[in-house]
Amino acid sequence: MSDWPDTIHAGETEQHESLVRRLLAPNPSPYTFTGTQTWLVGAGSDMAVIDPGPAGSGMSVGDPKDANGEGHVEAILRAVGDKRIAAILCTHTHRDHSPAAAPLKAITGAPIIGCAPLALRDDGPRADSAFDPDYTPDRILADGEAVSGDGWTLQAVATPGHTSNHLCYALVESGALFTGDHVMKWSTSVVSPPDGDMSAYMASLQKLYDREDLIYYPAHGPAVENPKQLVRGMIGHRRMRERQILGLLEQGPREIPAMVAEMYKGLDPRLNGAAGRSVLAHLVDLERQGRARATGEQWSLA
Repeated sequence: MSDWPDTIHAGETEQHESLVRRLLAPNPSPYTFTGTQTWLVGAGSDMAVIDPGPAGSGMSVGDPKDANGEGHVEAILRAVGDKRIAAILCTHTHRDHSPAAAPLKAITGAPIIGCAPLALRDDGPRADSAFDPDYTPDRILADGEAVSGDGWTLQAVATPGHTSNHLCYALVESGALFTGDHVMKWSTSVVSPPDGDMSAYMASLQKLYDREDLIYYPAHGPAVENPKQLVRGMIGHRRMRERQILGLLEQGPREIPAMVAEMYKGLDPRLNGAAGRSVLAHLVDLERQGRARATGEQWSLA
């Protein structure tokens, strides 16, 4: 993980290019880094809002305040100013990304466009990554479909893996890609079964590697100015983890917590659960390949 210091505080915006501004939500954590980054796209009469962010469980539709009183929806409205919000887009429906879409739509009338709804029980370790059961899009974008406004066009790039409904968005006019949680510079993405799928995640990484995007704007952490280099490294990292797992299983059956302890030495203990979910995702993938099998809580070579 990076110690990258953020340059803005929650509720403030930062210009990244002529069509792109970043607005930081007030939800820092070991899993969200400095917080969810809401991206504002457009410089003309209307704008798109990507990943409007979290909303507290006590938030009522139309209330611009979140449960902590930090007012991220209010901050979005302040940042947009007198421009019209033409589209509210979500990369996926974890609760640190999509819940503010509903109150933002209620206030502005803007349609919710993008990823498909997904409401599953998440037995992973992340309270912030539980799925948003109330997400209701007005339009679902398939891979390659686009939404546009005054001087901007956002094209959906389907990237399942972190979640099955994950989308990235390519800004056609500038070559930027909004990568959500699929690719981040500060940390690898958690892939947590049953919805998270390591095989799909690896295929989505290869899909991005084969593209020619110039810069990535993730939902957490700094922009990625060397996309191909980072994605190549991420693919290599995941393959290395797979080799580590197979090497441990060659020594005998293992339970996941013991594997995490051997594979992630020095890891922040708060992240052990997330590491375990990613190890499980690799094991499920290896099981599909006929290379590993589970017996109760233990895993062994097939």
